[in-house]
Amino acid sequence: MRPFEAAFERMPLIAILRGVQPEDAVGIGAALIHAGITLIEVPLNSPQPFDSIARLAREFGSDAVIGAGTVLSVDDVARLANAGGTLAVSPNMNPAVIQACVATGIVSLPGIATASEAFAGLEAGAAALKLFPAEGSSPAWLKALRAVLPSTIPVLPVGGIQPYTMDPWLRAGASGFGLGSGLFQPGLAPEEVGARAANYVEAMKNATVAANASV
Repeated sequence: MRPFEAAFERMPLIAILRGVQPEDAVGIGAALIHAGITLIEVPLNSPQPFDSIARLAREFGSDAVIGAGTVLSVDDVARLANAGGTLAVSPNMNPAVIQACVATGIVSLPGIATASEAFAGLEAGAAALKLFPAEGSSPAWLKALRAVLPSTIPVLPVGGIQPYTMDPWLRAGASGFGLGSGLFQPGLAPEEVGARAANYVEAMKNATVAANASV
């Protein structure tokens, strides 16, 4: 089992550290890992993102999967690999980016909003799919998509996810979630991020039990 699959099996939540400063990255990462979240991305529209990724990868590379978000180009993939990242999350579905990830040994999670994008992403080699933006979709839409997707492919709604909104998505077939501003905002202390992460982890566990019980 690859590190991504192992981390996803333990807790299928991806922490999105949009806007994190490099000097704060390790403290935030430690708080997340302590709370049980071991999938961490630094979006590339953050300040000096590859510096943050490199610091996180050096410090936690054996304990967590560190990567980038807002990965839009093949050049981004190359820079991510040089920084030691192993996960690339995108807001869109670009086959060239996915194929570059596959060639580099990086796990690719493209953003999808249609069935056509979902299947094109899988054909290009995506390991999982990011349903984005979740605010513009619905659990009903995901349930319909799940009827035709391979059952083994993880789908993660991203955008506006709160602990109390997880349940209907999981019942519709979500495999996990990407967590943005509800988890991290620039300026938050590691202790606050850790407390928020613990709330999400607990909510995920409870919602998973409830969703499985309803099947």
